[in-house]
Amino acid sequence: MGSVESQASAGSKPVSAGAEDPNAQSQEANRPMTDGFHLVIDALKLNGIDTIFGLPGIPITDFARKAQAEGIRVISFRHEQNAGNAAAIAGFMTQKPGICLTVSAPGFLNGLTALTNATTNCFPMILISGSSEREIVDLQQGDYEEMDQLAIAKPLCKAAFRVLHAGDIGVGIARAIRAAVSGRPGGVYLDLPAKLFAQSMDAEAGRNSLIQVVDPAPQQIPGAQAVKRAVDLLKGAKKPLIVLGKGAAYAQADAEIRALVDKTGIPYLPMSMAKGLLPDTHELCASAARSYVLPEADVVMLVGARLNWLLSHGKGKTWGGKESKAWGGQKFIQIDISPQEADSNVRIDAPVVGDIGSCVSALLDALDADASWAKAPAGWTAAIAERKSKNIAKMAETLAKHPAPMNFHSALNVVRDIVKANPEAILVNEGANTLDFTRSIVDMYKPRKRLDVGTWGIMGIGMGFSVAAAVVSGLPVIAIEGDSAFGFSGMEVETICRYNLPVCVVVFNNNGVYGGTDVNRGGGADVAPTVFVKGARYDKLMEAFGGVGVHATTPAELRKAMEEAMRSNKPTLINAVIDETAGTESGRITSLNPSAKKK
Repeated sequence: MGSVESQASAGSKPVSAGAEDPNAQSQEANRPMTDGFHLVIDALKLNGIDTIFGLPGIPITDFARKAQAEGIRVISFRHEQNAGNAAAIAGFMTQKPGICLTVSAPGFLNGLTALTNATTNCFPMILISGSSEREIVDLQQGDYEEMDQLAIAKPLCKAAFRVLHAGDIGVGIARAIRAAVSGRPGGVYLDLPAKLFAQSMDAEAGRNSLIQVVDPAPQQIPGAQAVKRAVDLLKGAKKPLIVLGKGAAYAQADAEIRALVDKTGIPYLPMSMAKGLLPDTHELCASAARSYVLPEADVVMLVGARLNWLLSHGKGKTWGGKESKAWGGQKFIQIDISPQEADSNVRIDAPVVGDIGSCVSALLDALDADASWAKAPAGWTAAIAERKSKNIAKMAETLAKHPAPMNFHSALNVVRDIVKANPEAILVNEGANTLDFTRSIVDMYKPRKRLDVGTWGIMGIGMGFSVAAAVVSGLPVIAIEGDSAFGFSGMEVETICRYNLPVCVVVFNNNGVYGGTDVNRGGGADVAPTVFVKGARYDKLMEAFGGVGVHATTPAELRKAMEEAMRSNKPTLINAVIDETAGTESGRITSLNPSAKKK
């Protein structure tokens, strides 16, 4: 074990019979020893963890140094929330738990938003935080950054553990890994008190205490009856629809999902992070006819997608219901690894419980064995194709316009072309209008290339996701940011420059939250709460740390800057100035604003 601190053995001397060996104590003292620092490092390495995202400080600074010395890549951030977001999306991309390392109390709290977001989005992540000593915390004696972190974390994540003894580090790491990736993935908290790191123990005993986790996310095969029930529903459907969620993207069952769509001829609707599982330009992609297919479909198969707010909870006018909470009458098939997800909003007629790869494979086998199977009705696919064609033509007209200043459409037309020319690049996207317009305008061509705010709709993921995407994949990253969303993590452009990552950040600058036109309704000197500094130069922030900054006011300037960023792979930030009147309040979820409901 490379981390074991060896000591030279003492020479031996002959002793008389029956006498205590005078070398025994010396030999015992000279046995190789290890400590908590190295046991944590060795446990992570044993389980294939090669990267840690975090922020050094008491009591984990030396751990970060030692981990780096032992060959683990340590990516250090400027704020723990961004490090946590990086760990979470690394977990999504690799199916291994991303590791976030934080200091105690405030640093731990900063990481909690990312941990909770990971759990909500089903991203495997482990938040490892140093903490104060138990005996002081429990008596509330006022230790440095004293806090019962385990108790705080428990309700916000999938599982939480604390390790108090060096000999238990192997078990603690193993349990955290298994909890993060098994079943429905999620966030896990691992509490490591400061005193644990310095604990020493016999190196061999320490080595034997470590656990290499075997099959942490085992296949879960669906029941034969469940598969038959789903196939029977599909066979009777006149207007079937497949909805692909980010769970389908996480599963990496890309070939099976493509085969399902091609074999059945069923149109599919990808949720935002499932875009690219099949190209958005595929003839059966129904994204451009979303408002038509959801209420019209009679049988809907959810593949790794949940009927949450992003799908209007499976009811309401989106689904053909006459009222906001009315069910539209569709029959649902749901493929999910969690049986508890079924019936969460509406009745699921055919739950198929298991991992997505196994479930889709089982469906394909059942379809192959059924001689009566026929592809989706031609009238249904033709009706969708007709609406798609009209909507795509209408969008093309809008994208072809060149207003001055730029608006979302004219700027995103450039981004659309850049992504098409660089399909391997990873697109990170956040904001309100910036998120909504990008999702509907920019086509994706390959799986897991679009990373965005996900289920929780949380802002601030941009730079953390961008750093992790570049580190994990080695591929170029394009981050399309609203100016408000960028503000949550903008300081991490220094991190991007420090590690010389191929990240091109495009800030859509419209001078404020939703736009820069709001006014102080009280008539005071302060600007409105949604308004930022006019004419802000975000590009100068990147330049300050040695990256490339570009100020773009036209589509031509934006295109030139993005093309150069793709060629150079240098850290780049483009301040894309757009019309401050172009946005709408809250983007496409205006109805969630109480004031909007009153209008």
